[in-house]
Amino acid sequence: MAGFFFLGVVKANSADIVDTAVKAGKFKTLVAAVQAAGLVKTLKGDGPFTVFAPTDAAFAKLPKETLESLLKPENKGKLANILTYHVVAGKVPSKAVSTSKVKMVNGQKANLKVENKKVTINGANVVAVDVMASNGVIHVIDSVILPPKK
Repeated sequence: MAGFFFLGVVKANSADIVDTAVKAGKFKTLVAAVQAAGLVKTLKGDGPFTVFAPTDAAFAKLPKETLESLLKPENKGKLANILTYHVVAGKVPSKAVSTSKVKMVNGQKANLKVENKKVTINGANVVAVDVMASNGVIHVIDSVILPPKK
């Protein structure tokens, strides 16, 4: 992902991934979903994690009823599966990203593609990189990625 430095690399901070997302202000839906899925404690844990974090605008692309349905308590497992499909175990800074299939925390693989200094994961554009947290790194994406049907 060399060449993405112009997007702004954020220096490491003492906040964990969840607190970093909260502080950024553009991940309110993601944070609400992480809370609804019961993943706050995990993402505040030691990690390290690499999170491909959809913005509020990315979540807004989903049909409203889909998002409302996913946030219901009875869909906690489905929501957790979708959210953990946005997380890689380990800290992967942008300079270490290359075209490959990557194993996500939910056990499924996602397609990471680097082409002409542009990075996508399952078609979602990576729009900012290397938002450092105490327990990992966040790369910002412009769409919610859905795991393949099993």
